[in-house]
Amino acid sequence: MTKNIKMTKNIRWMLIFYDMGVYAIAAFLLLAFYAGDDKLSGKGIFEQAVISIICIFAARIIGNIYGQVWRYGGIQCYIRLLFTDFAGFLAYLCLESILPIQHITFGRLLSLVSLNLLGALAIRMVYRYAYKCGNHDTLKGKILLVLFRIFSGMEVGNDKDIQKIKIAIIGAGRVGVGLAEELLNNSEASYTPRCFIDVNKEKVGREIQGIPVWSEDEATLRKLDELEVQEIVFAIPSMDAQKKKELYEYYTEAGYKLKVYDFPTVYAVGGKRHLREFDAEELLFRKPLAVADERTNAYYKNKVVLITGGGGSIGSELCRQLAKMAPKQLIILDIYENGAYDVQQELKIAYGDNLNLQVEIASITNRKAMERVFETYHPQIVINAAAHKHVPLMEHNCIEAIENNIFGTKVVVELCEEYGAERFMMVSTDKAVNPTNVMGATKRMCEMIAQSASTHGKVKYSITRFGNVLGSAGSVIPLFKRQIANGGPVTITDKRIIRYFMTIPEASQLVLQSGAIANNGELFVLDMGKPVKIMDLAENMIRLSGVHGVEIVETGLRPGEKLYEELLVKTEELDKTSNSMIFIERDKALSAEEIDARLDALKKACETGDDLEAKEALRSAVPTFKRPEEVNAGKIIL
Repeated sequence: MTKNIKMTKNIRWMLIFYDMGVYAIAAFLLLAFYAGDDKLSGKGIFEQAVISIICIFAARIIGNIYGQVWRYGGIQCYIRLLFTDFAGFLAYLCLESILPIQHITFGRLLSLVSLNLLGALAIRMVYRYAYKCGNHDTLKGKILLVLFRIFSGMEVGNDKDIQKIKIAIIGAGRVGVGLAEELLNNSEASYTPRCFIDVNKEKVGREIQGIPVWSEDEATLRKLDELEVQEIVFAIPSMDAQKKKELYEYYTEAGYKLKVYDFPTVYAVGGKRHLREFDAEELLFRKPLAVADERTNAYYKNKVVLITGGGGSIGSELCRQLAKMAPKQLIILDIYENGAYDVQQELKIAYGDNLNLQVEIASITNRKAMERVFETYHPQIVINAAAHKHVPLMEHNCIEAIENNIFGTKVVVELCEEYGAERFMMVSTDKAVNPTNVMGATKRMCEMIAQSASTHGKVKYSITRFGNVLGSAGSVIPLFKRQIANGGPVTITDKRIIRYFMTIPEASQLVLQSGAIANNGELFVLDMGKPVKIMDLAENMIRLSGVHGVEIVETGLRPGEKLYEELLVKTEELDKTSNSMIFIERDKALSAEEIDARLDALKKACETGDDLEAKEALRSAVPTFKRPEEVNAGKIIL
């Protein structure tokens, strides 16, 4: 009883009035005006009208057709109207056949109900169209607003559209049209679409959802200004990187704020598109590299995998990627418990009991702790991602860098041999190539340790080398973001600096695939495309932020810093792999005796406690370790 009272209160009587008008037209045409063989008398017209009205409108009221807010209604509202009128038709058909009245043919009865339904659908569609497309800017929009106000009794205008951010959508495909529909159907949306910009000749010059589609040539800054467009939204996920860069530069220079309607480029979660700011990573305007394949997935399936440094930027992404490959057991080892805990909780939420996950807190330099880990789990695959990686800090902490990076790696290599691991995979860096800093030199020494072990050990070894990782701890993009948020200045060490970049997922997939295809002792490198000028990246990030007056200041090269990074020691000596983006550098491995001699010299230097002495010992151990001024002198960056 209460429910029926509530439903009655929610009924829009004005809409019933309009539906009655539609019904009157349909009834006049098919009951009174129609002059077929079963022409009705005045009494017959009245009887048929009364029965049909009762059946149709009773069904609509019971189905809550008049309790819906039609200006927000989707396809489900129209389907409900279709079903309620079908129920009303069946009731009308039954009553008409059993009551002692003047009868009409089945076709005439069906036509009456169908014409009435068509009219009801039409007025609702026109109502929604007037609500969505009415505006104060065009003649058509003003007419629609007037019609909406007359027939609904409601004012729409300033509170609906004027306060919203007006956008132009680049891309009139499925993604762009989906965004437009979402914004038009949501009265609470902060944005309103004013036009599409597309290159498809079949769409240009036409309208979609009442929104004009312009070509890139037509979408002049003057025309965008006439429509009061404030922001440009990219809605073509597959757009060529170079094309995106051209459009980005064109519209940012014109003063527009840019957004993207797409998945996040890094750490995509949930699979739902949303309107967002440009990710800083996208400012590199390079297509992400897909390096994982089925062979890689099959290699790690049902294996016990240990990841040292598993709570770090690269290590945690390796854990995420491996978790998808159904390993028998995944062991996260890290000295920093907070990072390891975060990854553990993330994977537990994502996989629950389907993933056998263990976390061990230990330093790779602590041999006894590492022995306990190997004794407990007997890992088949060991990925060594643990390392001190911060270049300036390691310049002032040379002994710690040597002990952690070099001797820690040595411990892990020896335990892999002792406990019968199948494979050891070394995560390296482009800074190991002709290093000019302590961090790079220690990583080069780690490479040499792994390559030497491959010549006499039972374990299969591989090394994977890649460039700067976007979003990792200590990377340049988070620093720029913080500086811009604080109002500047943005600091770069030298305007000429160039770097190779890749995303964390790309780097992690490369490590995993190279490990899966390795035979033994290979040093894998990735074709990372064109390098990026850090100056250009800083300028783009400032433009993207919308903050004005942020300066870029040169601070001078940091200790051990290069103007450029190299990925290969000998670029002319490369072997191809099954992946066109991955190459193998041929490098002669040192003997075990040579490695031991260099490690002994490093150990003695570290025992002195003198960082300068340790650095000179490192320079002797790694012949390619050069002073920055030797490499940077006379280097011209184009």
